[in-house]
Amino acid sequence: MDNPNSKPIWSLQNDKRTETERNVFKKNKIGVYLFSLAGVFLLVSFLMTFFSETKLEVCLNNGFCFNSKENIILYTLYVFINIVIVVLAIFVAYIIGKKLANLIKK
Repeated sequence: MDNPNSKPIWSLQNDKRTETERNVFKKNKIGVYLFSLAGVFLLVSFLMTFFSETKLEVCLNNGFCFNSKENIILYTLYVFINIVIVVLAIFVAYIIGKKLANLIKK
């Protein structure tokens, strides 16, 4: 190193890549992640319903009731919707808390 003030370059490619080659893995894959998350939630809700030992019954109104053993698909969708509501509530609480913290900091 001739100049003691210059920084050493540790890159093996020595900046030979173009900007598009550098950003090839930085694609926005939020849709893929959301569908994967929904699939995992649906699988977990099905497994929770399938491996439940007890017969659980849900009535949405007086005339529409279903249980976990006879209507396994409908009950799986019910559990899935409940999981999504809980996760969305946690996410909204996080966003509100973050905004309140930024307001308090100012």
